[in-house]
Amino acid sequence: MLDAKQKFFDPRPESVGLAREFAVTTLSSWGFHGATEDIRLCVSELASNALAHGSYTEHGFVVKLDANEDFVRVEVHDSRPRHRREPEIAYAGETDTTGRGLQIVALLSDCWGVEDRRPSGKVVWTLFKTAQLAGQVRAC
Repeated sequence: MLDAKQKFFDPRPESVGLAREFAVTTLSSWGFHGATEDIRLCVSELASNALAHGSYTEHGFVVKLDANEDFVRVEVHDSRPRHRREPEIAYAGETDTTGRGLQIVALLSDCWGVEDRRPSGKVVWTLFKTAQLAGQVRAC
């Protein structure tokens, strides 16, 4: 088990890029170099969602990464509780410029979900198999 790392990000657009950098730096420090771009992109999407939809004004978000021999878990903690029982993926139309974030997360990760942390918000999480990150072929 590797030491989990987390970092708070201020509620500003620049924080999305800083969250990506944090994820890549953390993964590199753990020796994962294979599919880190998938994780980087998912962190970007989840951080963007936290800013746009998941956090109350003036509240930032936390990115947490944890890993063991089987999975890397990415969590984005925000301040707004979820509104639905089950997470729903919106399917954007061809001309829509937003609405594809959770589709991307679902396609790139091995699984994902949402956990309520009432009264302090929710956690959107995603898992990646470590074999993929070590450059091995992912089994179906």
